[in-house]
Amino acid sequence: MTRKCLGIYLFQTRRVWSHLPASIRTLPIGRRYGAHLNHLVRLHADRQQSFGTFFLRNRAELELLRRLLNQKPKGSRLDMLILACSKGAEVYSMAWTIHSARPDLQLNLHAVDISEEIIDFASKGIYSFADSDSADFSSKEAAKRRGDVNWNTSRDQNASIFERLTKQEIDSMFEVEGDQVRVKPSLKEGICWLCGDASDSKLLGRIGPQEIVVANRFLCHMKPADAQSCLRKLARLVKPGGYLFVSGIDLDVRTKVARDLDWKPIPDLLREVHEGDTSVRHGWPLQYWGLEPFDDRRSDRGIRYASVFQIGEAL
Repeated sequence: MTRKCLGIYLFQTRRVWSHLPASIRTLPIGRRYGAHLNHLVRLHADRQQSFGTFFLRNRAELELLRRLLNQKPKGSRLDMLILACSKGAEVYSMAWTIHSARPDLQLNLHAVDISEEIIDFASKGIYSFADSDSADFSSKEAAKRRGDVNWNTSRDQNASIFERLTKQEIDSMFEVEGDQVRVKPSLKEGICWLCGDASDSKLLGRIGPQEIVVANRFLCHMKPADAQSCLRKLARLVKPGGYLFVSGIDLDVRTKVARDLDWKPIPDLLREVHEGDTSVRHGWPLQYWGLEPFDDRRSDRGIRYASVFQIGEAL
């Protein structure tokens, strides 16, 4: 099928989906049609990276992190890596979770992104409450060049970066100054910001093996073959017996690599973590990054829907 024909067929298939009643979409036949549509979307998609993110994006995922931390001896060091850290929301959310659950741990967290300008913005830990639509930017490019806080906070966002936070959580994580907030200094302790490529085989030499590696919501923006190659490399960054968090990826790619490399899926909060990020869940099947609904009928659900894996055995 030519790209033009595929585009026409995809347009028609989308129209059929849009007219399906919600009651039909949740039936097995509706899910199969949705899976077919999503397969076409992913084939046709122009994949590109995005800086859109949220604080406390997936609460179930953070709860699972808390539970895994319970295995750590009191006062020990935690070596952790967050890849494609973007604006820093996931970094500060996990740092806040760790400090809240285990204040005794010595956190050594590397935050890596391929964009030097976004690393510079994230490391400052300053964000804007202002609505970007109401901002008076004479030039978006000029705002970008001068590192405008409002512009960077709202960059690639389809909703506020703070929308999943309560007022109490905002007060706990930030110092509020007018329409801006600053991440509290205690949350920035132990974080090292680096510009780097997640697929770079030299990354291990720069930071060393990690107990926890977080590779969330960027592999879906790669072509499947590239994502698979990158994911195999990421496993080398994890200490034997450590954990890899990997959501926001084509499930067929993740399942294949996990099986090939004999990763151990973590069953705790399996469904809750899979469904914990509403933005990607609601994107299925019309967006290539949309997340397939959890299917209890699948015999491989324990590995297909796992978002966290233990890599190897502790030495």
